[in-house]
Amino acid sequence: MRRWGTLTAVCLGTFMLLLDVTIVVVALPDMAGALHASLGDLQWVVDGYALALAALLLGVGAAADILGRRRVHVTGVVLFAAASLLCGLASGPGLLVAARALQGVGGAAMFATTLPLLASVYQGRQRSAALGVWGAVSGGAAAVGPVLGGLITEGPGWRWIFFVNLPVSVVAVWLTLRAVPESRGPRGLSVDWAGTAAFAVFAGGATYAVVRAGEDGWTAPAALGAFAAAALALAVFVLVERRVAHPLLDLSLLRRPAFVGTMLGSFAFNGVAFGGIAYLSLWMQTLLGLSPVRAGLTLLPMTAVSMVVAVLVGRLAHGVPAWLTVGGGLLLIAAGTLGQAVLDAGAGWTALVPGFVLVGVGTGFVAPTVAGAALAAVPAERSGMAGGAVNTVRQLGYALGVAVFGTVLTSRMTGPLPSAAAHTLAGGGAGPLRQVFPEHTLRAAFASGLDTALVVAGLAGVAAGTLVAVLIRAGRPVPAKPSGAVREQPAAIRG
Repeated sequence: MRRWGTLTAVCLGTFMLLLDVTIVVVALPDMAGALHASLGDLQWVVDGYALALAALLLGVGAAADILGRRRVHVTGVVLFAAASLLCGLASGPGLLVAARALQGVGGAAMFATTLPLLASVYQGRQRSAALGVWGAVSGGAAAVGPVLGGLITEGPGWRWIFFVNLPVSVVAVWLTLRAVPESRGPRGLSVDWAGTAAFAVFAGGATYAVVRAGEDGWTAPAALGAFAAAALALAVFVLVERRVAHPLLDLSLLRRPAFVGTMLGSFAFNGVAFGGIAYLSLWMQTLLGLSPVRAGLTLLPMTAVSMVVAVLVGRLAHGVPAWLTVGGGLLLIAAGTLGQAVLDAGAGWTALVPGFVLVGVGTGFVAPTVAGAALAAVPAERSGMAGGAVNTVRQLGYALGVAVFGTVLTSRMTGPLPSAAAHTLAGGGAGPLRQVFPEHTLRAAFASGLDTALVVAGLAGVAAGTLVAVLIRAGRPVPAKPSGAVREQPAAIRG
């Protein structure tokens, strides 16, 4: 039971927490109608979860090394389940956003302990097999999220997107307590709570500033104040990390071009590839009239291709330089994003397919190689820290990508539509607007906003991909230490 029980328990938790990053995408129009949610509310339904996950990942991972990884993992699953129940029962957008953030806290406790738990149980070939299964589950969760979300939304309703987590959580807790042994990091560690708090304020402030800028303008006091708070928090984070004994991030790693390149690649990857999917789903359902299931299925060309390419890259690309797989993959993602910017008033969802396929190919190159590139860029004793940093900036990139997409989308739509109407349309409220504006005007406005946002994302991807390739190529991999027992990493996160 214990041999593969640990893998099953960890994979159940991983599947749930990563599924909830994407499963809400196709349910947003139904949520908006049921809860009378605005575009800003919908952005926070997506971002509240991703931000909490990103902001707390490093700190919770460090706490797990001290308190016990199994204990923290189980606590995370229980908190995730409770938050899922609150999400399903939410009577308004504010309660839903708060519950989603609480989900992110539980998800951080689960995600931070997944790989350390596997590493404590499996060795040698078994560890390689376990990590392969875990990686496949991780990719599969993101891939099936929109489709499963569509099926549930069109069936029992969007609230069941969250309710289904409850029985899975019960099984995950039972299996974890039964099959997973407790493990801890080396003695003498401490948790950098000051750095954790500063990073959380930075991430939340930056995202809030972008969302407010989309609603009130870039020079609005709320947006400028949030930008200032984020900048101050970032400065505090840097000061804290330079002084504490056990920092979340060793700032000396930023002197390594290859490490900086992989962090930039991780950040740009999720933001460029997936930041606009929520708005594409809103467009397909509110203006094209697609059902939630059909809207979810339109993403299959991207997800299926990415999974196939990832498997091939994992098997055949051994020894291929990371600057080619990560930098080149980002350029493919950028090309696919630009290829989606072909929408107009008469466009259908099929216009997106070529771009989706290219994004899928690029994702298949980046996803299985970016973490390895980060580990190769740092000394062995910092590998856990590097792995945690990759996951953190990926989630932060997704959260900021969603915010930037929404801001650019609505700002471009305010030409043909008044500001209030643009926000209503972008938030899925096309019904009332059809009584005021011609259908052609609504479709043209939304398509124009999407095209602009996709172009901005694509150009950002081109810049990031080029810079990533240059930085990783400029850095030299850290030589591996002599063979022997794998050291237990003291780092905040290895997941």
